[in-house]
Amino acid sequence: MSAEVGQFALILALLLALVQSLAPLVGAWRGDRVLMALGRQAALLQVGFVTLAFGCLAYAFMTCDFSVTLVANHANTAQPAAYRFAATWGSHEGSMLLWVLILALYGAGVAFFGGTLRETLQARVIGVQGLIAVCFLGFLVFTSNPFLRLDPAPIEGRELNPLLQDPGLVMHPPLLYLGYVGFSIAFCFAVAALMEGRVDAAWARWVRPWVLAAWVPLTLGITLGSAWAYYELGWGGWWFWDPVENASLMPWLLGTALLHSALVLERRGALVSWTILLAILTFSLSLVGTFLVRSGILTSVHAFAVDPERGVYILGIIILTTGLALGLYGWRASALRPGAVFTPISREGGIILNNLFLSVLCAVVFWGTFQPVFIELANGDKISVGPPYYTLNFMPFAAALMLLVVAGPMLNWKRDEAKRVFQRLRIPAALAALVLAAAAVTGGVKGLVTAGGLALATWLLAGSIAILARRWWAGRAYLARSILTTPRAIVGLTLAHAGLGLLTLGITGVTAWETDKVLNMQPGQTVAFAGRELTLTTVETTRGPNWEARTARFAVKGPGPDFQFRSERRFFPSAQSQTTEAGIRVGLSGNLYVSVGEESAQGIVVRLWHHPLIIWVWIGGVVMALGGAVSLSDRRLRIGSTAKAAPTRPQPYAAPAE
Repeated sequence: MSAEVGQFALILALLLALVQSLAPLVGAWRGDRVLMALGRQAALLQVGFVTLAFGCLAYAFMTCDFSVTLVANHANTAQPAAYRFAATWGSHEGSMLLWVLILALYGAGVAFFGGTLRETLQARVIGVQGLIAVCFLGFLVFTSNPFLRLDPAPIEGRELNPLLQDPGLVMHPPLLYLGYVGFSIAFCFAVAALMEGRVDAAWARWVRPWVLAAWVPLTLGITLGSAWAYYELGWGGWWFWDPVENASLMPWLLGTALLHSALVLERRGALVSWTILLAILTFSLSLVGTFLVRSGILTSVHAFAVDPERGVYILGIIILTTGLALGLYGWRASALRPGAVFTPISREGGIILNNLFLSVLCAVVFWGTFQPVFIELANGDKISVGPPYYTLNFMPFAAALMLLVVAGPMLNWKRDEAKRVFQRLRIPAALAALVLAAAAVTGGVKGLVTAGGLALATWLLAGSIAILARRWWAGRAYLARSILTTPRAIVGLTLAHAGLGLLTLGITGVTAWETDKVLNMQPGQTVAFAGRELTLTTVETTRGPNWEARTARFAVKGPGPDFQFRSERRFFPSAQSQTTEAGIRVGLSGNLYVSVGEESAQGIVVRLWHHPLIIWVWIGGVVMALGGAVSLSDRRLRIGSTAKAAPTRPQPYAAPAE
């Protein structure tokens, strides 16, 4: 019965999305408050029905209702309950239902918390969000129905992909979707502003919290996904430039640019057209990620579906939404006059450079991801684009961006002087130069790249501290009060930039000093590796709830206390597949990583890695997300207009007086 209830709830949600998409847009056009209010109510009701549908599917998984095709294909009674619940979004149909649920939650958020918005702007944002909901609810109902019945129902189901039976599945997809779908709000704000022909500082104040609310979980999702791949796949790597990894990185890069450009619009009324364009393109790239994993155009451990018809539907959504938004942008952009003027050496100028580098990095990743597809379509040749391409084309621009990250916050708004900027940067620059010189002398000519990476990490960390130090020094006469009254947005900025420095430190360490060894080992055999002695003590068979494994146990001696750990190769009978559970000893200075492979007369295959400083990659990502969350908690970011404005005729943006 739960499947029928869920199906009916989805159909009602689709009908409500149609009301949400039409009523507020017509109401805003006619100045009809009743229709605008109807749109808000439809958004709130829609989230209720989508939540009901999601709950029905989760209930079917938890109760092992194998008469539901999706449950029969991705769950069985031996599967742990946590993974049966996570299997709700571990398939194409279930993941799209989660996508639609988060979309509905964001739309309801605008309806519920948007009381300080101009009534017409709120109505248009809700209406555009409703149009997106219509597209994806229609996709679910007509091409990807998660509630299809199976008759006769099997006695036992199959199994969720063993690679997905991990705690990472519980958090990684929801966090990514909170980011991907969250950018839809910025998109809707941009389209609504173009409809009204009005973009101002108040618009930027309203949109920035929503961008941050998407950027924070996307940052966490990417970080968690990297850690999950590291320990689950057994390859010893933390980033593989997989097309779907790239699909999450591209909207993150443009979303970061959008955050900075919206700040300029809020503070100075500048970069109006550019901010609108970024809002459109960021969500469009989020849709591209949805297309990649459901179109069948690539092979990836992340892919949900290989059905071209589904991919064509999503491609149609991308073309429709992006095409209409860009068409509207081309028509209305001329009415969005530029704001206040500023000199090249200014905070505005620094953010423009920041946006330029982020956009170039996004373009590099986009081309590397889609170049094989374009070439295959053009002449049928199959090529692959791997790490050498990104090392050559991505890293130089990333390094230049990191140099700018520290300098930007040290610039004054409107105009500044180069001499004064250099004075503010002298301590971070001196520390970075000292580290560069020391590392270059130690590593020689071959270590110059490593020295540069360590210097960049020092530059970022010292520069982030300098942001706070500059403010506190200015208020040194009342230092305690200056510290206590520091806006959370500035603390968040400091944390985000410091996190980037920690990330750079981790990348530099693991790239420069990683070591590995592959060998066959027998129980009792000892090998020296990375300054330690590893002894294979036993190889035995162990069993879990729905798997059996060959478990290798190791005793390790060396610097610090002795310890033991294990590595497993698991076999899942229902799925007839294997996974690797790596043994990892985590440390701040580096990780010892062991994975085991096939057994033979010569022993069991053991792969050893030492990953110096790699933990700082993930610590850095978490600190960056924490910085965004602290900024989002700043009350100033949650204040819009103090009162609803009466419906007015659209007016072009007017630059503020100097």
